[in-house]
Amino acid sequence: MPVCIAKTQYSFTDVPEEVHVYYNFSITVDDLIINTGTGFIVAVCVEMMRMPGLSQEPQAYHIDVVNGHVVGLS
Repeated sequence: MPVCIAKTQYSFTDVPEEVHVYYNFSITVDDLIINTGTGFIVAVCVEMMRMPGLSQEPQAYHIDVVNGHVVGLS
């Protein structure tokens, strides 16, 4: 399975302050999440929010076609 690494966007390492460090570093993986439906593994480094701001019910449930017009898009 392919691996996606959830870490800081500011550095290759898992430490945001280590900018421009391109070699001889370590990454600490705190959790591995196996997404069998999508077919990949997520290696979570430090406390990363993977999907911020999503509600319990997707907005797609409120989209419909009424009399040939799409409704429920905002």
